[in-house]
Amino acid sequence: MRGEEKSAESGAPHRLYSYIMKKIAIIGGGAAGLAAAIAAGNELARLGAADECEIVLFEADPERVGRSILATGNGRCNFSNAHIDPACYRNADFVEAALRSLARLSEVSEWGSVQPVGAYGASAQGRAQPAGTSEAPGRESSQSASAFEAPVQRFFSDLGLMWREEGEGRMYPAANKASSVLDVLRAALDVSGARVEFGKALRAIEAPARGKGRFHLRFSDGSIAHAEMIVLAVGGRGMSAVKVPPPILCELTRPVLGPLATDSRITRQLNSIRVKCAVSLERSGSLVAREEGELLFRDYGVSGVCVFNLSRFACEGDVLSIDFLPHMPSADRDAWLFARRKHLSARLGENGQIAAEDVLRGAMLPQVAQVLCKCAGIDPARPLSKKDVLALSRVIGGLRLTVRGIGDAKQCQVSRGGLSIAAFDPQTMGAVRASGLFAAGEALDVDAPCGGYNLHWAWSSGLLAGVSAARSAVSADGEGEGE
Repeated sequence: MRGEEKSAESGAPHRLYSYIMKKIAIIGGGAAGLAAAIAAGNELARLGAADECEIVLFEADPERVGRSILATGNGRCNFSNAHIDPACYRNADFVEAALRSLARLSEVSEWGSVQPVGAYGASAQGRAQPAGTSEAPGRESSQSASAFEAPVQRFFSDLGLMWREEGEGRMYPAANKASSVLDVLRAALDVSGARVEFGKALRAIEAPARGKGRFHLRFSDGSIAHAEMIVLAVGGRGMSAVKVPPPILCELTRPVLGPLATDSRITRQLNSIRVKCAVSLERSGSLVAREEGELLFRDYGVSGVCVFNLSRFACEGDVLSIDFLPHMPSADRDAWLFARRKHLSARLGENGQIAAEDVLRGAMLPQVAQVLCKCAGIDPARPLSKKDVLALSRVIGGLRLTVRGIGDAKQCQVSRGGLSIAAFDPQTMGAVRASGLFAAGEALDVDAPCGGYNLHWAWSSGLLAGVSAARSAVSADGEGEGE
């Protein structure tokens, strides 16, 4: 029992503490886990309970926390987005409820009182302006969504990070290196009071008897740990190997936001070539999703941001339809090709004739032109007939590739699947029927497209889970029971 007594030396009152400190276990030292550990430490300090609880971060990496952060954004770390829209996320209602809860929570948390001073983006005119002040296209106002972005911006501003906003609201550190994001997080972790144990890959969680006491944590090295509170922040790939207590369900995970393998007879001829295009994902003749952007051909298939985003929905047997002139309607594309054939034949042809591949000279790379002609059943070296023009137009507007699966799982940025959100309360990130168990980041069945959305979710859910775990630890009745 905690209480107060007079100190023998000073006569001043002091607290009596249980000989066993409560433990908050953070499982995973990635983005969500670091945010949770820092937030838990801050909240304990705010509540005056830093000496009542121990925070331990268990990291599977044998050497360091946050290593995965260094690889994000091609080493630049697109750590958030200035225009967060919950509709972009899988399980959008759950995400929106969590982000709104964090916004309310940040108003009273230590880091929530700090305004994002020193955080700058670039306006369309190139002038410096506070990040997050520009309106997102299609939104009524920037204030309507400010609650979704502000807590994360304030959190990083409080840690000293400066950033800039680039196209589509993508936020990057001012130093243009992912290491600067990790540096401020590690510094904050050092002062949070959290202790780190490396080489700890979680394999099972056993709930305390009768719902009170300590959870038992079993790791792959055979070791066992105990904790009153757990924040599961294991990356999506790691969650598949973790046995969680019933009735919590864990959906099978699969890597997404990565390249796609396709029939390679075409793609290997275009290996390493980049094109600006639109890509449609089709299933059984119906449109599943469509993306515009840069596509990179690989010998095994296709890559690029637009493909990464489509990989969230792609299944084996689906078809990718690549439109090389996405802003030109099919009728206009036919007319454009006929006009080019006529003009270039008269201007550059021999005897008023020009080879099929040369009709596309200046519009596309020669390798692309040759492949498109072949896919249309046309000899690239022979003149185009009217029939050929129409066939080539169809291929330019829809080069079709059959999806075989993920091209390279190591390049995938996140995993789809994880803990079912039905088992968790978005107001706290706590399990509804397993008091003391919280989850954040990729551990949950939440994912989003490229652009900083996934890391924003990792920070946001981690902050919410960390604060909630700290509050639960301080308010919990049982002390060291059930070990």
